[in-house]
Amino acid sequence: MSAPRFEPLGDDALLVRFGDAIDAAVNRRVHALAARLRVQRPAWLRDLVPAYASLAVFFDAAAIAGDAPHTVVRGALSVLLEDDAPAPAAEGTLHEIPVRYGGTFGEDLADAARDLGLDEATLVARHCAPVYTVAMIGFAPGFPYLLGLDPALALPRLATPRTRVPAGSVAIGGAQAGIYPRESPGGWRLLGRTPRVLFDASRATPSLLQPGDRVRFVPIDEAAFAAMEASG
Repeated sequence: MSAPRFEPLGDDALLVRFGDAIDAAVNRRVHALAARLRVQRPAWLRDLVPAYASLAVFFDAAAIAGDAPHTVVRGALSVLLEDDAPAPAAEGTLHEIPVRYGGTFGEDLADAARDLGLDEATLVARHCAPVYTVAMIGFAPGFPYLLGLDPALALPRLATPRTRVPAGSVAIGGAQAGIYPRESPGGWRLLGRTPRVLFDASRATPSLLQPGDRVRFVPIDEAAFAAMEASG
């Protein structure tokens, strides 16, 4: 287990880097440090942004005495990192995400199944089997990068990205799974679509999914999709 590295991010942030790869154990260390900081909630803390292998810590320099705020924050983080033991599996909120797979809802399902040597039903079952962890939110507001995809389902991104991916599209990109929260361009393989709204700026917490949360996909039929979509 490598020692974390510190990198300054401008005048008011510090990056704690735990590694350089997509790894579930490394990501648990990221979320463990974020959890410790949220519990302590130091007066200088403004925001935390977890990524796959790093945690960006934003601070209020005016709340720190002296003229070396980076040094103070680094010292506080170093104390917390003394307990940098392997963290347990994620215990964030579990979200069941309903998905209508295939057809016009998941344009790449048939091709993905063929490329993997599976039938569509088996691909759907294996995609729904894991409980995924939200490793980070990025790319677009509310877009969850999900760890936990069955390695046998990993597929390369499309050679030519789409200019329009519908909101709610559930997709695979390499060894990752994700959900497009709004219509946007994208090159991941589209397996299905959820009627759940992943990001709404009018909500108290705009992003439905938070780093460290867990996700289980649940297949639904077209009628259930229409009913859920209509009910908001």
